[in-house]
Amino acid sequence: QVQLVESGGGLVQAGGSLRLSCAASGSIVSINYMGWYRQAPGKQRELVAGITIGGSTNHADSVKGRFTISRDNAKNTVYLQMNSLKPEDTAMYYCNALVRVTPLSGVSDYWGQGTQVTVSS
Repeated sequence: QVQLVESGGGLVQAGGSLRLSCAASGSIVSINYMGWYRQAPGKQRELVAGITIGGSTNHADSVKGRFTISRDNAKNTVYLQMNSLKPEDTAMYYCNALVRVTPLSGVSDYWGQGTQVTVSS
């Protein structure tokens, strides 16, 4: 079994910064992909940013230039540095990982419990 634990959310004023972390633990051979998603009340969950095991990244257009995803493969941890935060960034942020748990298995999809980010105007 694999667990993802997020941290770093909170309340911040518009223009401020937060850094989210997500640490994966458990039976892990490799983590092919890690990503951050968010879901605001009444809206669908959306991809914020993702990063492959090789370090290739993608960011949603709405956060490009403000958010940066990174990962530490040795620690099985992914980060999301969020700068110039806006009220519309307010949402629950979820960590996602595609994990290989045995050398011969395919990848499985895991999610964290979420961390709340609230940006006040």
